Amino acid sequence: MNDTDPATPFPTPGSTPGHVALVGAGPGDPDLWTVRAARLIGEADLVLYDALTDVDSLRGLTSAQLFFVGKRAGRASVDQETINRLMIRAARRGRRVVRLKGGDPFVFGRGGEEMLALAEAGVSFEVVPGVTTAVAAAGLAGIPVTHRGLSSAFVVVAGHTPESLDGALAAVRPNAVTVVAMMAVAGRAAVSGRLLAFGWAASTPAPVVCEASTLDAWTWTGRLDELSSAEPPKGAAGVLIIGDVVEVRTSLAAAVAARQEPTRGEVKYGRH
Repeated sequence: MNDTDPATPFPTPGSTPGHVALVGAGPGDPDLWTVRAARLIGEADLVLYDALTDVDSLRGLTSAQLFFVGKRAGRASVDQETINRLMIRAARRGRRVVRLKGGDPFVFGRGGEEMLALAEAGVSFEVVPGVTTAVAAAGLAGIPVTHRGLSSAFVVVAGHTPESLDGALAAVRPNAVTVVAMMAVAGRAAVSGRLLAFGWAASTPAPVVCEASTLDAWTWTGRLDELSSAEPPKGAAGVLIIGDVVEVRTSLAAAVAARQEPTRGEVKYGRH
């Protein structure tokens, strides 16, 4: 891109009668939707929403038609080509469409594919970033993905197939960064096996964080070689966080406990 290129190469408003907004919904809690996201939802004629979206909050914001197009492991779902056609057809009919996606549209959300499909169809669209679950889930569990003296970088990987890890793991020194594995709860044993095969220490902390920012939030903390023994709630969506930064959660829990009565119970982070 040279100095004369536009900052955003999106179609100009008016190239189609309608408009599509690719909107990030954050990790789950509607309070983490951006102001712009909430405004666009309120103005929409059609909302195509993903799994983990708070439908009651949606209904409280908009009178738009709501259509579920989410994908969950092991369940039937609407294919990507159909989602693209729904957006394009609605925009060509003059409708204001919100494609509401969990986390951020461009972090394993197929936002790039949808953006290209809209551009090729000449549909006016915009992108509204969201809080990515890759960072939010860790933070809400009291784990920074980077921390001075422990990790100066983090890698976000798709963990639903072991092969998807290999390229990233081959590019980093074992235990030198934090690894956040998304879509990896069901495949946690395989993820553990791949990391160990690449030389990561068996004792590396490796929490599982599910349903972050919601009232169903659940966290398990253990070693990398114990990941297969974690028992998350059935069907729960979550991430794995692997690295020495997990020590910060331990230190935080100890600091909070030291200021509490012994009977106060377990410390909780984020929404509760």
